[in-house]
Amino acid sequence: MSKECRKLRAETSYEGKQGFSYLEGISRETVGADALCMHLLRVPPGGRARAHRHRTHETAIYVISGKAEMYWGDRLEHRMTMGAGDLIYIPADVPHLPLNPGTEDAVAIIARTDPHEQESVDLMPDLEALVPA
Repeated sequence: MSKECRKLRAETSYEGKQGFSYLEGISRETVGADALCMHLLRVPPGGRARAHRHRTHETAIYVISGKAEMYWGDRLEHRMTMGAGDLIYIPADVPHLPLNPGTEDAVAIIARTDPHEQESVDLMPDLEALVPA
């Protein structure tokens, strides 16, 4: 693929394995990225992902607006609250489950070292019951 700068608008969405709907952004599929992807995520009140990890890939999140929580760890034993302006780092292979217990949308930019947004996602259904509904 030629080395060409590209511009996109986050207008098309897709359903991720994790259970959220993502606004399509930078990825191998959209612009031919080699080593990263970046997408916009809007989590409605009560929205909850499936427990998962990203095999061998790191994740960085910037919360634009709203509030959310994330359970993380081998048994989802840790809980993190996040809000607008927070930057979150998730190391490769760390199980996590984000959710929005609030009353307004939580909006975030998500970047990952996997150019394919969904290829490194491993669902972990055995951890689902460890996080309260």
